[in-house]
Amino acid sequence: MNDLPEHLERYHRQMLLPAIGEAGQRKLLASHALIVGCGALGCCCADILARAGVGTISIVDRDIVELTNLQRQILFDEDDAREGTPKALAAKTKIGKINSTVVVHAHVDDFNQRNAERYAEGADIILDGLDNFETRYLLNDLAVAQGLPYLYGGAVGSQGMSFPILPYPRHRREGVRGGIRWSEDQATPCLRCVFPEPPPPGSSQTCDTAGVLGPLVNQIASHQAAEAIKLMSGNLDAIDRSMLTIDIWENETKRLNLAGAFKSGQCPCCGRGEFDYLEGTSGSITTSLCGRNAVQITPDEASDGLIDLAALADRLAPHGTFTSNPHLLRGILRAEIGNDGNPMELTLFVNGRAIIKGTNEPDAARIIYAKYVGS
Repeated sequence: MNDLPEHLERYHRQMLLPAIGEAGQRKLLASHALIVGCGALGCCCADILARAGVGTISIVDRDIVELTNLQRQILFDEDDAREGTPKALAAKTKIGKINSTVVVHAHVDDFNQRNAERYAEGADIILDGLDNFETRYLLNDLAVAQGLPYLYGGAVGSQGMSFPILPYPRHRREGVRGGIRWSEDQATPCLRCVFPEPPPPGSSQTCDTAGVLGPLVNQIASHQAAEAIKLMSGNLDAIDRSMLTIDIWENETKRLNLAGAFKSGQCPCCGRGEFDYLEGTSGSITTSLCGRNAVQITPDEASDGLIDLAALADRLAPHGTFTSNPHLLRGILRAEIGNDGNPMELTLFVNGRAIIKGTNEPDAARIIYAKYVGS
């Protein structure tokens, strides 16, 4: 390998692994990974894949960088938090400094049923950087319908889990684009085989209520990224076919055999081909953000015009303190008191999506949106 082309030289130590070599590295360079959610798990996955030489990475995230993110979200710094930079854009900037040869598509948006297939276009694999099960079920539907590998991961407190999903191909739609293929014998149970229904609201701990240890996140995301590298380099036989669970504080690591979770094809998603989350209804979407006392409002995509954020900041000046940049407007509404006794906060993105902090009631959030942004 002494005569490697310059664009491969940086991967020399990785290519020394017999399972990768030059052929596997070239497959990685030709691959496209979609990372949905760029919090702690998404940051770590993006960092590892960029350094490994995955040629194209698409990142979709709806949020902005805050100071409390920096304890575990490794692609961000204090400048990002101070400026309220959208996470997807901050991640793209940092990856550009890590590996300028990687093409990064940054999408500051809520990932939902209306845009899921568009953002997955051209992707070979999906990595889960999410914090809620509803969107994970959407990713699962997308993976099964399009025949894409899905690397699930979750971490909260000192406990985390991860497992790779290679959906059964029986309900794979025609004309899918992913470059990784496997047989029915190589397929695994999907997310809904393992977790048939989402946990009831308020029944599960979140990072906001239980905290999270940064080293745990790194371990879970490293497992996700390692399985992704195996798949994109053509090493399907090396895939971990179990669920990895870790309690980093209690020093416990377990592996659960999931082979029986498919249950003879009775899963509504990969067994019967029912894509309830992918084929959801259109229109305005409101989502209570678990653990954050906030509601997200996503306008109908039919309203695809961009908002003049600077002009809106001027109009809102009599009602509070607002700042704007080309990507978002944010500030405090002095006259609107939230359920915590503090003024409500408004963050508005250029496409009209908003996060209203100070309530967990969708109807109250819609009233604030209509009053200050418009319907």
